[in-house]
Amino acid sequence: MKTDLELALECVINIYHQYAVKRPIDDYLSKDEFSELLKKDAQPFLHNTMPPNTTVDEYINKLYAKADGNHDGRLKFTEFLTTLNLIFIDAHNRSHGRGHDHGHGHGHDHGHGHSHDHGHGPRN
Repeated sequence: MKTDLELALECVINIYHQYAVKRPIDDYLSKDEFSELLKKDAQPFLHNTMPPNTTVDEYINKLYAKADGNHDGRLKFTEFLTTLNLIFIDAHNRSHGRGHDHGHGHGHDHGHGHSHDHGHGPRN
């Protein structure tokens, strides 16, 4: 049986491929494909990790610009992972000390004296 992490990692790869093969079929994300992916598949998470006074499009443009390391106007998979990393770090930082809910009622045990309940209950 696969772990939650394994399933999550497979899901990231599958979602990337769903968008990267749209227009053209090239295993890269254009800016439009990247924007569509985040707006359709990560909208609540995206909204809850955006900096204050920032629109969704501004946040997506900022993430895209940071991720497009070689400035070729498209994201390869490793650049896409860089973007997810930025979002994850922001979400993790916001989960500490601010009482900020990610919008999905989940949390996690960090192993350092406090926990956030993900609603999954104990693993068997």
